[in-house]
Amino acid sequence: MSGRPVEASGTFALGSLQVRRLGYGTMQLPGKGVWGPPADRSQALDVLRRAASLGVDFFDTADSYGPYVAEDLLFEALHPYDGLVVATKAGLLRTGPGRWHPLGRPEYLRQECEMSLRRLGVERIDLFQLHRIDPTVPAEDQFGLLAELRREGKVAEVGLSEVSVSDIEAARRVVPVVSVQNLYNLADRHAEDVLRHCEAEDIGFIPWFPIASGRLLREGGPLRQVAERVGATPAQVALAWLLERSPVMLPIPGTSSLAHLEENCAAGELHLGQEDLQLLEKP
Repeated sequence: MSGRPVEASGTFALGSLQVRRLGYGTMQLPGKGVWGPPADRSQALDVLRRAASLGVDFFDTADSYGPYVAEDLLFEALHPYDGLVVATKAGLLRTGPGRWHPLGRPEYLRQECEMSLRRLGVERIDLFQLHRIDPTVPAEDQFGLLAELRREGKVAEVGLSEVSVSDIEAARRVVPVVSVQNLYNLADRHAEDVLRHCEAEDIGFIPWFPIASGRLLREGGPLRQVAERVGATPAQVALAWLLERSPVMLPIPGTSSLAHLEENCAAGELHLGQEDLQLLEKP
């Protein structure tokens, strides 16, 4: 592994933002159930700083991670973010460990944007993402608020999370959308239609939970076979597969472990052959 393996993952333009394709997600930094402070605050800060030194320049977070804990950690570890892109999200209210509730009222989204600006210590959020579309609030009102924030210069670019193709198109009639963050990994490809739409429209696709491997990880399964053949770990193969899958794919594996961070970042230099890809993609 080179000193900055993430640089080998290539780059992608999220509107006005240029990022390396292998990023880092902060969801695993807070306590159990994505609630409260990290088990080891010093280590959490070390992980963030080490990610940047390994070449990560795209950091994904959300107001609801903690809540507010992950944004505070990013500020402490990396502010003023020289050369880094920080994406955050709003639209999920937290009421306890593992509890998430969509809340998309425009006044709430605006409040959370203002608070994220303060916590992150910036005058403009690089990428502001709607964490969920609240089904109890007209979607056009939620998209309209994103457009207002963009016009006001409080956010540079806008993204969506857990959406359908029709949701993306409805949002784009109101505000430019540069990224979509949906569940997607080797074992769960139900968002394939969204990925292909993003590819056709040059929208970044950010797969959350990118390393889940399910049955593919069983003894003698395709993931283990490929990992043994290329001399990598199953997690590295799962990430390399995502990077090979589409040029708009921007995986953001998260971890609170320095060892796992090093492992994940090394996947930026792993290239899979056609035989490996065919084996992994068998039904």
